[in-house]
Amino acid sequence: MLKAVSTHILLDQRLHPGMLDMIARTGAEAVEVFAARNHFDYTSHEHIKELAGWFATNPVKLFSLHAPLYFGTDLGRSGGPQVNLLHPEKSLRIDSMDEIKRAIEVAEALPFQKLIVHLGERTDTWNPRALEYSMTALEHLQAFARPLGVGLLVENLVNEPAQPQNLLETLNVGHFKSVGVCLDTGHAHLGEGLPAAISILRDHIESVHIHDNNGNRDEHLWPGDGTIDWATTLAELKNCPRNPTAVLEIHHSLESTPEAIAAKLTETFMHLGL
Repeated sequence: MLKAVSTHILLDQRLHPGMLDMIARTGAEAVEVFAARNHFDYTSHEHIKELAGWFATNPVKLFSLHAPLYFGTDLGRSGGPQVNLLHPEKSLRIDSMDEIKRAIEVAEALPFQKLIVHLGERTDTWNPRALEYSMTALEHLQAFARPLGVGLLVENLVNEPAQPQNLLETLNVGHFKSVGVCLDTGHAHLGEGLPAAISILRDHIESVHIHDNNGNRDEHLWPGDGTIDWATTLAELKNCPRNPTAVLEIHHSLESTPEAIAAKLTETFMHLGL
């Protein structure tokens, strides 16, 4: 499995080349950049150019971009609407689509392989309308992303539309043969469990968000700090036919120094046998 780190661990800070240098020192082979405007401003030509220059001169590649979850720069703290492709109001679904397209356009100057997409928010339910909205969103985003060399990966969430069985139905009914799955270990652990999630989605898994929790909330802990059985989980994932990329997606903490983060990332890769 390709070893990667999500910049989610640095989410409260502006992403800059020094942070990418820190990630490169851990032995990571790839990066997933989290598209939040306070962290990576995907609407800023200067910020895009700054990161593109780093990736052009370093062996670590930009594997994926996590689609934005919020409008604006405050990570939703002001209480405004979230980016939600399944919102009941058509105008907000359109706004959400446009926001994600702005992030995809980054690939013109900063190439990346995969876009990680969320379908819905925590309280969204599964029904024929959710299926219709999910297929419409994936169809439009795929048509926009494909000419830029970007593929889509849908992520399993704790809401109903993005539960593994419902994601599989969306992919099958919509005939989305080129859309893959980003399996989020923490989300699966909170739901039907990792063995079931992997069994349902194994033929579609191209990326794995690796983090832990204790089975009651989405904590994004370091592997081993929660209750996930990592030996069994990784053995199953390594047998998935699409050879998924392993992306450490750990909760951000302002108390952690770059040196401490780098050391912990290196230790975690070794502990997981990646």
